[in-house]
Amino acid sequence: MPSLHPVIANVTGRIRARSHDGRSAYLARIDAAAGHGPHRMTLSCGNLAHGFAACGPADKAALREGRAPNLGIVTAYNDMLSAHQPFERFPFLIKNAARNAGATAQVAGGVPAMCDGVTQGRAGMEMSLFSRDVIALSTAVALSHDMFDAALYLGVCDKIVPGLMIGALTFGHLPAVFVPAGPMPSGIPNDEKSRVRQRYAEGKATRDELLEAEAASYHAPGTCTFYGTANSNQMLMEVMGLHLPGASFVNPDTPLRDALTAEATRRAAAITALGDDYRPIGRIIDERSIVNGVVGLLATGGSTNLLLHIVAIAAAAGISLELEDFDALSSVVPLLARVYPNGSADVNHFHAAGGLAFMIGELLDAGLLHGDVETIAGPGLDRYRAEARLDGAGGVAFVPSAVESADDAVLRPVATPFSADGGLRVLRGNLGTGAIKVSAVPDDRRFIEAPCRIFSEQAEVKQAFERGELDRDVVVVVRFQGPQANGMPELHQLTPTLTVLQKRGHRVALVTDGRMSGASGQVPAAIHVSPEAACGGPLARLRDGDVIRLDTANGQLVALVDDDELAARPLAAADLSAHQHGLGRELFALFRNVVGPADRGASAFHAPNEVQP
Repeated sequence: MPSLHPVIANVTGRIRARSHDGRSAYLARIDAAAGHGPHRMTLSCGNLAHGFAACGPADKAALREGRAPNLGIVTAYNDMLSAHQPFERFPFLIKNAARNAGATAQVAGGVPAMCDGVTQGRAGMEMSLFSRDVIALSTAVALSHDMFDAALYLGVCDKIVPGLMIGALTFGHLPAVFVPAGPMPSGIPNDEKSRVRQRYAEGKATRDELLEAEAASYHAPGTCTFYGTANSNQMLMEVMGLHLPGASFVNPDTPLRDALTAEATRRAAAITALGDDYRPIGRIIDERSIVNGVVGLLATGGSTNLLLHIVAIAAAAGISLELEDFDALSSVVPLLARVYPNGSADVNHFHAAGGLAFMIGELLDAGLLHGDVETIAGPGLDRYRAEARLDGAGGVAFVPSAVESADDAVLRPVATPFSADGGLRVLRGNLGTGAIKVSAVPDDRRFIEAPCRIFSEQAEVKQAFERGELDRDVVVVVRFQGPQANGMPELHQLTPTLTVLQKRGHRVALVTDGRMSGASGQVPAAIHVSPEAACGGPLARLRDGDVIRLDTANGQLVALVDDDELAARPLAAADLSAHQHGLGRELFALFRNVVGPADRGASAFHAPNEVQP
């Protein structure tokens, strides 16, 4: 095993030292929760009878006896989300596989799953981030019956996997296997989709033309094929050892996908405390696996949403991860993948080129991943160098990955990366702390200094663009978009407008306390700025025309305004009442009131609330 890169080792050591007390308390809790033997056998006869009343005779007998593992299925199935529609069949497949493995399985509960692609620019998007914590709560409700020896988690998309992870780690004494559904087959080329979007933003394409392009892109069951948050989640689960090797990007409703689902079930049954290979998720996820997840994010140029989610996941395991850790790791982790929006290929092309098996092998050989971690597949991340294939009996065989990329326009070795670093920067200055993803930003756009134009609603940006007011060098500031203000919606609808301005030759950037989609790309965007404007953050003191410097090389986010003058300015206010009602937003007031800041994961559970000065 190659020696670990010193920066990887140093960052991991720093996280471990910072997390000592929280991690120790967490491990003590899950050890106490593990107890001795199946918890369901301590239930009263009435409790247990309720728990197996709906089962068939064979499953009922096994549950009465109590010696066979019982697997809980927590599912995010619905048939509106293309990524989750394939899960309709999974409980049937899992129950059959469990019986064949001498176990039982029950659907423990369902969790909500909303689609950011449907809610972009709509009121529903203001509940999207909070849905992660609702999913964690729903997971806890599903597992609260205390009937299970392990759990299988069926989820893919943006907030669903992080929410399931937070819930799973709360039940950290249970083994957890995450079961993906896979990406849809490739649709129209991503460059063509992007071109139509930009033409529509300029008024040069009709709505029918835009809808036709979108429908040809999002066209079948399975995950959207661009490398946004959903597919970044799948990478994260594999690199952290919670998927089976090679499972992330196999298409739905194929023999291999079904075989992987059955194999995941057998593996879950094999790693319970009833056997001799007990692998609880609370022990698999530690400081090393969290660092591995960040390295995977950087090496693939993944979604900026994971800056929030990995922090919140780590906190659920008693681990304190900070933005500075992402920044330090980014300085040494090379960018090995070019997948849309960081290139023209999609995840099917990435998988065909060698995918995660090739990438993990490259990073291990370079000392950029911890190889000595525990995984659901067994000890050591070396197991994830393998690709999944069908064997002669319809099961899964894990074969060594190719030693070379099949397409170096999509996937490259560490020796010849697309970029020497991971393309993620932490920005600091008198406007607060934010982050920027530069893996798709042209080199000549990584330093922007221009007057700002301030907005409190993303719709106002499009209106100003249509009036010709932004046809110049400009830093667009969209404030009052943080978690306490309105739930921190994605501002993905700004991307076509700002891209048009940049292609006209203007020097353009975005600064916001909100989020950008996992599909954000070529326009430099300082996002997640904290403290947020609604909590008295410096963005609330900006005025139209202030010159802002966004300097990725030096990590600066600065208003070129005298610090004393900036501090003396009154705080701007925004009327947020329109964001507090309608489409269920009134029910989420409790989350807006207790959510922590973006740099601590924007969590209602594990971060202190920002206090207005």
